[in-house]
Amino acid sequence: MPRAALAFPTVFWLLALNNLFVGGMVGLERTVLPLLAHEAFGLEQGVAVGGFIVSFGISKALFNLLAGGLADRVGRRRVLVLGWLTGLPVPLVLIWAPSWGWVVAANLLLGVNQALSWSMTVNMMVDLAPPNRRGVAAGINEFAGYLGVSALAFFTGLVAAAHGLRPAPFYLGTATALLGLGLALAAPETHRPTALFRVRWVRGVGVPSLLGLLTNLKDGLVWVALPLLLAARGLDPAAIGAVAGLYPLVWALGQLLFGPLSDRMGRRPLILAGITLQGVGLGLLGVTPGLEVALAAAFVLGLGTSMVYPTLIAHVADQTPADRRATALGIYRFFRDGGYVLGALLAGLGAPQLPQVLVASGAGFLGVALWVRSKL
Repeated sequence: MPRAALAFPTVFWLLALNNLFVGGMVGLERTVLPLLAHEAFGLEQGVAVGGFIVSFGISKALFNLLAGGLADRVGRRRVLVLGWLTGLPVPLVLIWAPSWGWVVAANLLLGVNQALSWSMTVNMMVDLAPPNRRGVAAGINEFAGYLGVSALAFFTGLVAAAHGLRPAPFYLGTATALLGLGLALAAPETHRPTALFRVRWVRGVGVPSLLGLLTNLKDGLVWVALPLLLAARGLDPAAIGAVAGLYPLVWALGQLLFGPLSDRMGRRPLILAGITLQGVGLGLLGVTPGLEVALAAAFVLGLGTSMVYPTLIAHVADQTPADRRATALGIYRFFRDGGYVLGALLAGLGAPQLPQVLVASGAGFLGVALWVRSKL
């Protein structure tokens, strides 16, 4: 990590730690839920992907849009605490869910939790950063969150292999939610609220929003496809968890490099390179014959995503003043996380031909990388 990144105040690092737990709530599901849909509820692939990720993506996108304006009105901290209160029931519902509909409902709550909590940690950390270090702040925030995703995806895979898909893996989620809520209650406010609640379009976020949407379309597709493809090729939950964990781990670690690097060399080169690498990674995952190539695909996907994730946030922050930044980032995150819905629908409709869907999607990303060169 660059030395300059270490000069942030203590509250900045507490917010980063909070976001590690925010990410952990998503990692809780990365390995287990696609397998649970088939083994515990007897669902076909298309039905499974048409439920829990779609509900997650819809609620996360909508509440991202509301969170920014609400934070500008009532303050970041209150919205952060509300997000954690919404997340508390999620692991318990997943433990006791008698039908898949309960899992879908739990993911509506998880989407709200992620929208409110993650939006606020990134806004609060950017509030605490000077303009020339917004890339650093966004990179550290996203690193912490996706380190949490990676860790919980890996450990839930280990727990599931040893103790079954339910209830043991979800005990980790209960502990994660309680720790996150405690840190949120201890956090101070970082920006004085404004007088009006408003959600309206902010100039300069159109192309970043499209690229964010495509990035999370890819993530929703991979979230579903990776466990199902590897299980079909005979890998056990521990091996699947290793691949599912490597992807967000590289995503997390890379942001420590690429967030600060975007402050120094500009946003555009990293965005273009990241979109290109995501396309290559999707193609690799689609043709993977086994564990080794799957690990390589996960690495490339994580590297490409780590280039664009903090850089797009910093790009949007560059375009907006402080009193509208939460609103602008809320609009960006609304479109970005709407990609989960599209990715899940794509996976559901293409479930019988997931390898072909992945390869075609990878080719589409390469086309977008060529198109966007003239748009940034």
